[in-house]
Amino acid sequence: VQLQASGGGLVQVGGSLRLSCAASGRSFSNYAMGWFRQAPGKERAFVATISWSGGHTYYADSVKGRFTISRDNAENTVHLQMNSLKPEDTAVYYCAAYTTRIASMGSRAGFWGQGTLVTVSR
Repeated sequence: VQLQASGGGLVQVGGSLRLSCAASGRSFSNYAMGWFRQAPGKERAFVATISWSGGHTYYADSVKGRFTISRDNAENTVHLQMNSLKPEDTAVYYCAAYTTRIASMGSRAGFWGQGTLVTVSR
């Protein structure tokens, strides 16, 4: 499984970014997908997951109401729409693929992509 994340960049406080993750090498539509992030000096943390069909989503409390995870099974991609960005959202964001159809915060991801850096400036 290969996961290619993109869409990171520099944005001002209150701005928006849309991250994308392209998956290949596996039956993408059968499995849950997710996003994690790792801020400088901190451990990698859960951000959001989406089930195989897109019918179930889970979010970290810190991003609820601001971030939206979605997927396009026809295009083998998963997106993370990030609105009302805050400086504390600054991190490297990682795309992850699970080996189950549904996943939540405590689920273990099976595959990881490289990260994409998001920097939110004041």
